[in-house]
Amino acid sequence: MKYAKLGSSNIDVSRICLGTMTWGVQNNQLDANQQIELAAEHGINFMDTAEMYAVPPTPETYGKTEEIIGNYFAKNKQKRGDWVVATKIAGNGLPWIRNASDITGQAVIDAVDASLKRLQIDTIDVYQLHWPNRTSPHFAKHRPNQISFTNVDTNAHKAQMLDILQGLDHCIKAGKIRHYGLSDDTTWGIHTFIELAKEHNLPRPVSIQNEFNLLHAKDWPYLIEHCVHEEIAYLPWSPLATGMLSGKYLNDARPQGSRWTLMQRNGLFRNTETAQQAVAEYCQLAAKLGITPSQLALAWCDKVDGVTSTIIGATTQQQLAENIAAFELNLPDDFMAQVDAIWRKYPLPY
Repeated sequence: MKYAKLGSSNIDVSRICLGTMTWGVQNNQLDANQQIELAAEHGINFMDTAEMYAVPPTPETYGKTEEIIGNYFAKNKQKRGDWVVATKIAGNGLPWIRNASDITGQAVIDAVDASLKRLQIDTIDVYQLHWPNRTSPHFAKHRPNQISFTNVDTNAHKAQMLDILQGLDHCIKAGKIRHYGLSDDTTWGIHTFIELAKEHNLPRPVSIQNEFNLLHAKDWPYLIEHCVHEEIAYLPWSPLATGMLSGKYLNDARPQGSRWTLMQRNGLFRNTETAQQAVAEYCQLAAKLGITPSQLALAWCDKVDGVTSTIIGATTQQQLAENIAAFELNLPDDFMAQVDAIWRKYPLPY
């Protein structure tokens, strides 16, 4: 296993981060325990979760994933030190979480305490803001005029962000979290948190996790360049485009128990004719190389300059083993060029 520095922190994380959001709906406690053990056997030391999980997010599934992880650590206390644990505070919009209200400094303090209790640990290594208070830049809102940036009170945004920073600082000084990161945010968001931290002598973010894959690479090159030069670890989520890049949804297939049978939002899950065409060609290339389509997509993500650790998730041990193997493949020197030949035919296939 290869490791990388988590941004400006002193933490080394595996190039693979174990995603956990299926634990509590598609996976039970036993499944999760087995996934943790398998990941550890391969040298993975980085685990990502969130208070909002499991998915699909509902009042009934809220906090379930953290509880499952907590049960594991309660029974395996000696293994807590083997893991870098990251979790997230949910942003606004979900009525069963803080009445859908914005993140505030006090909300951070309260949510950290609640996550620590569910996780049954003393300190969270990386505490992340799941999405920003201002209009969320993900959920397929990536075309002009879907979001307005004009007539926005940036001073109000900055005041909220400073309040959040002060809440995070409180938790760091109390020893409840070590570092904090962002999620589903923009270059402006990263820059503003860094500048506020400098101005007010507060901790700076060490990481950001955004959706990034062969069907959705909006962060290259601008946001990733910013991350590299500001020592912000870039952590791609959904490197398989919610499973689309595995090829299992080609020709409108819906395998039993798969995520698209549980939830699907148009746009976010890239279920378009162009995406289908692109994935079909990626599958053909994978077959030519003697690897699976999932491995091709994950290997590509790992080789993108600026990526620190890729968040992978699986519902079965077989899937997890297949995904981990993607980071250990002996690929031809022109692998990225072969992928790029398809990429140029479908530059924005969503």
